[in-house]
Amino acid sequence: MLSSPHNAYQGRDVQKYLLGIDLGAGSLKATIIDDTGRIKGEAAHPVTTSIPRFGWSEQSPPEWFAALCAAVPAALKAAAIPPGAIAGIGLSAGAHIPVLTDDKGTVLRPAIMWNDQRAAQEAAALNEKAGDKIIATALNRANPTWTLAMLAWLHANEPSTMARATRLYLAKDYLRYCLTGTWETDFSDAIGALLADNQTRNWSPELAALINLNPALLPPIVAPEHIVGGITPEAAVRTGLAEGTPVICGSNDTTVECFGIGANAPGIGAIKLATAGVLYLVTQGPVVRPPISCYPHILPGLYYAATGTNSCASAHRWLRDLLFAEGGFEAMDALAAATPPGARGLLFHPYLQGERAPYWDPLLRADFIGLTISHGKPEFARALYEGLAFSIRDLLQAARAEGFAFNTIRLMGGGSRSATWRQIIADVTGLAIEHTEAADASFGAALLAGVGTGVFADHQQAVASCVRLAGTTRPQAKSQRFYDELFGIYKESQAALSGINHRLHALIT
Repeated sequence: MLSSPHNAYQGRDVQKYLLGIDLGAGSLKATIIDDTGRIKGEAAHPVTTSIPRFGWSEQSPPEWFAALCAAVPAALKAAAIPPGAIAGIGLSAGAHIPVLTDDKGTVLRPAIMWNDQRAAQEAAALNEKAGDKIIATALNRANPTWTLAMLAWLHANEPSTMARATRLYLAKDYLRYCLTGTWETDFSDAIGALLADNQTRNWSPELAALINLNPALLPPIVAPEHIVGGITPEAAVRTGLAEGTPVICGSNDTTVECFGIGANAPGIGAIKLATAGVLYLVTQGPVVRPPISCYPHILPGLYYAATGTNSCASAHRWLRDLLFAEGGFEAMDALAAATPPGARGLLFHPYLQGERAPYWDPLLRADFIGLTISHGKPEFARALYEGLAFSIRDLLQAARAEGFAFNTIRLMGGGSRSATWRQIIADVTGLAIEHTEAADASFGAALLAGVGTGVFADHQQAVASCVRLAGTTRPQAKSQRFYDELFGIYKESQAALSGINHRLHALIT
């Protein structure tokens, strides 16, 4: 039976609070909102990434839960509400990230992250063997950052791990298991694993067979707003949450973010400024254009196309930690704002972890070019913002070449807070850039929890009650013309350096 915190709200005119938890690549964030969408309390706790080799990226699932156990009590304290006031909990995390456990629930190895590039050969082999079948079934092409290729790599390189595995979790599902003890996923994350069939809305035995995966490892699929269970006594002790508080299934970060910024009708686009830079467009039904990705939306019948880079806020954090230890984000942002367009001739390619779209080249490397002795921190900050905006324009051009049309776009992710970054993106892309009051996955996960627990009558009421537009940034004609020319130099220099990146990699490996 579900807990008293949920039942206590039935038929009573009391303030309702919702908790959203999102596992990002660099930190776990917990956000508490009320039933009007106002943020009452939030907190974050860092998580670490291990890079054992160039192109690899791993994290510890038990560390994720430890971060949750730190962030949630801090968010409750900031909100100044008792744990029993939480009506429902939603979770999200990056897509594609597999967590394997044995029959005792022990995690068998670190989780391979969505930006890991080790499975390039396995992805190529899958596409050669059954590329058309994979696309027709799961809407997407195999590449190293999708679960199917990762599991193929594990079969080839760590067969003992796969032999011991009895359950596969996606990242948000493992965190939810730590809270509820239950095992399930939603269809958007199942498609993200590249193991689901869009026609049957279930797992595909044929795709599992491509890598000799035992289908018994795959969890049941439920609706993202479905209540799967309540907070266990053990989890209540560790998190400070009330035992039995209802927990919904949730979905991957992008899916809940699109919902949480109101990108819930065909034709609405979005740009995500988070660890990765991602471009989205909501569509009626699936639009399959590999290598552009296609995922089911929260709302039935809708999908979204997605194409993304490997480094965005992660590159921002790297430079901030390297050069701006004092003052952090605010100091870096102020210096970028005070520096003229073009960063006095300093240009940045943000391929710190290789690159996904539009190059799909794990051997690309980042660089600053045009560096002189007169350049300092202000120019580095400005060049970083501009290089990241150019990488988003690269995504836009590739998407437009596939027939996708973008007019006004909404921003999501932590980077949307920067007025300077918003203006640079508007000037570089030529698009009007909207931003909402809340724009991250933890907010979208909380909103979805409200749908699942009956705080809102349906998805539409949740968005109407809680999603508010904060402003629109429009391109400036003079800056737009300047950036058109600078983008040409960005592209030309990227092409010239690509072969050098490959030769350098061959030399040092």
